Amino acid sequence: MSSTEKAPLPQNIIVHQQSKVLELAYENKTYQLPFEFLRVWSPSAEVRGHGVGQETLQTGKRDVLINNIEQVGHYAIKPVFSDGHDSGIFSWDYLYEMCTNQEEMWQDYLDRMEQAGASRDIAMVKDEPRSCGH
Repeated sequence: MSSTEKAPLPQNIIVHQQSKVLELAYENKTYQLPFEFLRVWSPSAEVRGHGVGQETLQTGKRDVLINNIEQVGHYAIKPVFSDGHDSGIFSWDYLYEMCTNQEEMWQDYLDRMEQAGASRDIAMVKDEPRSCGH
C-alpha cells in the first residue's frame, strides 16, 4: 500500500474475550489480531516514544485483555486494556497495516524480547527515579 492509498475500512469489528483476539472483517478477508499484539504495538507515546530510538519494549503482556473500545471520530479506535493502557489511538490505516504485516511485526517483537532477555509473562521493572531528599 503506497502512502497515497487509503486502507480499507473494516466492515465489522468483534472483540473475542475468550480467545483474546480482535477480529477485523474487511470486504475480501478477515483478520484476527491478538490483544497482546495490539498492546505491544500500540501507537502511543508510552510505547513508541517521541522519536526513533525512544521505543519502550512492552513486556509481560501475554494475558492482557481489552476492557473496552472507544471510537475516535471516523478514523480510529482506542482500546482500553486491562493493564490500564488507554492512550493508543489505532487509525484504520495502522490497523490494516497490522493485519497485513502481523507475522513480520510479531517476529520483530519476539526478536527484541529475546535480545533484551525479557518475558511475555513477566513485566520488566523500570528503574524508578530516586529523590535526592531536597
